Amino acid sequence: MKIMEDYYYTKNHEWVKVDGNTAIIGVSDYAQHAMGQIVYVELPEVDDEFAKEDAFSVVESVKAASDIYMPVGGTIVEVNEDLDDEPELINTDPYTNYICKIELADENEIEDLMNAKEYEEFCDK
Repeated sequence: MKIMEDYYYTKNHEWVKVDGNTAIIGVSDYAQHAMGQIVYVELPEVDDEFAKEDAFSVVESVKAASDIYMPVGGTIVEVNEDLDDEPELINTDPYTNYICKIELADENEIEDLMNAKEYEEFCDK
């Protein structure tokens, strides 16, 4: 299982990479492995606003469909349109193939997330 050092994680296995006031959001390696072969990703719309823990995307695999929850609140500024045609990119590299980028509403919400070490311990339980 691959865990990125400078990322933050949720108990639902989403990841966040912060770049200034922008947060890049995707699903973790643990999540993509558990889901199996991904066949569809429902992307949010640019300019949509989400609160922390809102469902903002759906990822469908050959096993099931899973809601993806916003780890921090904000406004969508970009979506990874490559996932429309190639949702399986998440299986290839879930950290390069993010779902969306948001402008953070409250940077302090990052403090509620797990760092890489905490996430690794969480996954090992």
